[in-house]
Amino acid sequence: MNQKLENLLQLSLQTPEEIREETEELNVGFDVLTRTWELIVKYHGSLDTLDSLAIGVEYLIAGYAILTVPELLVDQMAELEQIEYVEKPKRYFYQQIPPTEGSCLEPVVFREPGLTGRGVLVAVLDSGIDYALPEFRDSAGNTRIRFLWDQTLRPTQERRPPEGFSVGVEFTSEQIDEALAAGSGQLQFDRLPSVDTSGHGTAVAGIAVGDSAGYRGVAREAELLVVKLGVADALGFPRTTEIMRAMTYVVKRAVELQMPLVVNLSFGNTYGAHDGSSLLERFLDNA
Repeated sequence: MNQKLENLLQLSLQTPEEIREETEELNVGFDVLTRTWELIVKYHGSLDTLDSLAIGVEYLIAGYAILTVPELLVDQMAELEQIEYVEKPKRYFYQQIPPTEGSCLEPVVFREPGLTGRGVLVAVLDSGIDYALPEFRDSAGNTRIRFLWDQTLRPTQERRPPEGFSVGVEFTSEQIDEALAAGSGQLQFDRLPSVDTSGHGTAVAGIAVGDSAGYRGVAREAELLVVKLGVADALGFPRTTEIMRAMTYVVKRAVELQMPLVVNLSFGNTYGAHDGSSLLERFLDNA
């Protein structure tokens, strides 16, 4: 038994595939068509030698990477000296805690002058956003969303993922404004086909930065980075790997824009030791 592999991953590898498929967690990260596992690793040094093993490497930040590993090579990969620990992805689920009077926001948000969030980026990693709502526009009617990365869309020749990533499609504020100017309904969708089907991400973003005649959020003048988490055509919720990609993306964008960043991640599940020792938790601490 390799001590570098988390217990859940070891159990998945030891469980017959037909049984794994009947569970909610054991088969997450496994691609039945390519017979590969998507795995999270903490590493040091270089992973360039993995190319010779036909293992795909997607570098993140702070010494983490996402590997695409043929099922038969997982143990061999974990034996490499530069690999410190390996975890499989887990699905994440929505969590929403509504604001209450006990949040102590009123004294600083609703007074004049109050704190508005001007000059701050708020990243919402969630189910997307209804970008057409007036709550997410400035006084001139332009969007306050700097970038929107929809991980569930398939890239095309015209619509591309962010630099350094291979999944989803990224939209700029200029493209969002062009969609807004197109009118409503189908015309907007044709220009920017990202939809928040559950409304969860829109609600979270509204609480954080919404501003309109009828509603004021916590930081009504902050700007947004939005990532719609997920996989194209996937049945179920986003995985830990999508969240790690999203965190890497928003941190890099904030550095490029030279703006302070606040990240909202209203997802959760109950896996792990609950002591901050999983690779995802350590990654978020380091980010």
